[in-house]
Amino acid sequence: MTKSMLPFDLRAPSGWDVQPFGRIVERSQETGQPDARPLSVFLDQGVVPRDSRDDNFNRLGADLAKYLVVHDGDIVFNKLRTWQGGLGVSRFDGIVSPAYFVCRPNPAADSRFLHYLLRSRVYLEELTRVSKWMPPSQFDIAWDDLRSVPILLPPPVTQRAIAVFLDRETARIDALITAKRLVIQLLEKRWQGVMQNGVSGSLTSNLPTKASTIQWLPQLRVGWREGKLNLVARLGSGHTPSRQHPEWWEAPTIPWITTGEVAQMRSDRIEYLTETREMISELGMSNSSATLHPAGTVILCRTASAGYSAIMGRDMATSQDFATWTCGPLIRPRYLLLCLRVMRNDLLGRLAMGSTHQTIYMPEIESIKIPLPPVPEQEAIIAAVYSQLPAIDSSLKLLDRQIDLLNERRQGLITAGVTGELHIRETAP
Repeated sequence: MTKSMLPFDLRAPSGWDVQPFGRIVERSQETGQPDARPLSVFLDQGVVPRDSRDDNFNRLGADLAKYLVVHDGDIVFNKLRTWQGGLGVSRFDGIVSPAYFVCRPNPAADSRFLHYLLRSRVYLEELTRVSKWMPPSQFDIAWDDLRSVPILLPPPVTQRAIAVFLDRETARIDALITAKRLVIQLLEKRWQGVMQNGVSGSLTSNLPTKASTIQWLPQLRVGWREGKLNLVARLGSGHTPSRQHPEWWEAPTIPWITTGEVAQMRSDRIEYLTETREMISELGMSNSSATLHPAGTVILCRTASAGYSAIMGRDMATSQDFATWTCGPLIRPRYLLLCLRVMRNDLLGRLAMGSTHQTIYMPEIESIKIPLPPVPEQEAIIAAVYSQLPAIDSSLKLLDRQIDLLNERRQGLITAGVTGELHIRETAP
């Protein structure tokens, strides 16, 4: 088989065939099993039971009888995430959303081999190429395009040998990645512990403690006060000017914080926001209820990814998704930021409302209480906390890099295996 018969830079090894995907699988649209176990497709794991993960926030449909039946060995595709690797062989019987594709390989195709082949680098690039761009960040693949993708297909015995080899080798890599992620979890707990110890005074004070009325910090150091946050910092909120006035958004010069910045705020490594995805013009500011907040203002996201916080690194405006505090002389912005980050779980667990999209409403924000040590003590807490965090951050970055390299190794091994670059000895079936 010549290189020209494939749309990507591959040449079929001797004895290997090339077949359209639709010729080696049958698309299954079987339904009618509403009591079967719901399954999901994840980029990192492939097809797994929905209840085995706690990070699937999509709701099940109202009528599970319309869900597609999946059998052990079927290949399942999330149409909007196929280009990223949102596909895989199922080892479970169950049901998936009718928006998915369920494909049943014929006897000439090993489902585990297809799992690895379609998740290899060259095939993910091809699946992206044939998919339709769906703004803002997805691609939708049609069945007619998927079924036409040319599949590099060695003899069945070779497919099984490659699948066995990749099962073994990727399991070793996955075990290393899992071990490193466990260390990351421990370091992240250590990070949280340092902030908690700072706000509680454990890092800077030997004074005894006394009971407090702060739910997230029940003990205060003697000599510290407690009080409502809005008594020591001016509480504000954001606003989204109308898009019906395009001239308000022309020649923008003012950074405007939206939920697009929450991805940065999710990292407690970042204190200050200095850049935003969106900008607004001075005309837009003057003709709307938006407020220009001064640098040093502390912000809290109260909708969508509620509970995340940061400090404005320059004068900025925000959307209505944020609460803001401009600190007075009795509180330092960086100390307030530490308090908000320590109490994040409390904010979400006690104050946030809603089951699908949690929101912290302004009356609840007005009720927030914090410890108020003297300002010199706040500055000592800030110095103590941020003297310990860089070492943890360095270790986290090293582990992240190691995991990236292991993932690159994993992907390179899969691609080499399924394209015949590696000679994998066949064994008896």
